[in-house]
Amino acid sequence: MAVTHQGPKGTRDFYPDTMAVRRHIEGAWRQASVDCGFDEVEGPTYEHLSLYTAKSGPGIVNELFSFRRAGGDDDYALRPEFTPTLARMVAAKAGSLPMPVKWFAIPVHFRAERQQRGRLREFVQWNVDLMGVEGAAADAEVIGCAVLAMERLGLKPTDVRVRLSHRGAVGAALAAAGVSTEKAGEAFELLDRRDKLEAAEFEKRAAALGLTADARKRFETIAASKLPVSADAAALGACLGVGETALAGAVELADRLRAMDLAPWCEWDFGIVRGLAYYTGTVFEVHESSGGERAVAGGGRYDGLVELFGGPKMPAIGFGMGDVVLGLVLGDRGLLPKDALALLPRPDAYLLSDGSEAAERELPRVLMAMRRAGLHARSNWKATRNIGKLLGDAGKARARFAVILGAEMAEGAVTVKDLDGGSQVKVPLADVVRHIAEAPRNAGT
Repeated sequence: MAVTHQGPKGTRDFYPDTMAVRRHIEGAWRQASVDCGFDEVEGPTYEHLSLYTAKSGPGIVNELFSFRRAGGDDDYALRPEFTPTLARMVAAKAGSLPMPVKWFAIPVHFRAERQQRGRLREFVQWNVDLMGVEGAAADAEVIGCAVLAMERLGLKPTDVRVRLSHRGAVGAALAAAGVSTEKAGEAFELLDRRDKLEAAEFEKRAAALGLTADARKRFETIAASKLPVSADAAALGACLGVGETALAGAVELADRLRAMDLAPWCEWDFGIVRGLAYYTGTVFEVHESSGGERAVAGGGRYDGLVELFGGPKMPAIGFGMGDVVLGLVLGDRGLLPKDALALLPRPDAYLLSDGSEAAERELPRVLMAMRRAGLHARSNWKATRNIGKLLGDAGKARARFAVILGAEMAEGAVTVKDLDGGSQVKVPLADVVRHIAEAPRNAGT
């Protein structure tokens, strides 16, 4: 008896329609990266387990698909993210790489966690990183690349928000509120989890930091602080309770974002700190504006990570944007077609035969000639001489032209039907490839 097999939980099967959506998203990512001057890289699907524990600590093992090769003596893990691989690659060739390093990747990642809306065990993630440059110009360059891709996918500032923060400024604010240096890491982690905790639990954990009642109120104020990017240093300082010196990095970033016309997409949210300890300055997340989804993207500055993996001290900033939540947002906003097959490339020509000996003999030669000329050409596999049905198939395939090899073959010609406009002409067989190649394309085809 046949056994029915299903894909593993938390994974996806990509049929032509869903693969078309995936390639549509990846295409926007890739083109934005290239247009912003980033070069594509890739690394292994799995790494030594120690690469991930070195960055995130032993606790991350529970989130990984880890394994040991039979008879081997080392542990490995499927990659849950790309940043450790990137840092390892840069560290290995830091002395010979041209600076700055501007790389992007669109790898598949794996996380051994519970499947839920917006989070799968296997997912595609766009990673963009800039290394070797300090300051807000690099931060804004990376943020601008993310915005460019979202714009090209049809999103607007009313759909998604880039929520910005700065760990230096927030660290100074926490210290001013009474958080000790020893408790700073716990405070950052609590801020990072604020949206996932009930108010009473947040208050309880804030008290555990050793803060007075007034200091806890100040801590809660910092966690909830949101300001427009247009806010000046005085407004930021009043919000965080710190002086202008602590805000220099944040002010510089805001100036740069305004200069690049990115301010409409961005806002300050000082509860965003990105809980991982290796972040050092600017941090940000991209959220769907209603707050109903998980973060679309997240990243920040990680100036010490390359050094951690044996490379030189090197400033760096980057982000990751997953396809799962982004796909949900695009779908909810009506930015994906109802029939995702419409995202597939249109055939330039669909060759039809009336079944005659001459047509059947000539069709494969013409088909291959078109493909050699760089045209997307298809033919029908049905054993029928009903040209009407075959034209229907050509229309369903969204072909630009149907090339009918029929009675005109006796004159050394074929009929070319424009499936967009409806007109048709007789074209010499020897000229049909050039005729299709030189035909103007309609906008969006």
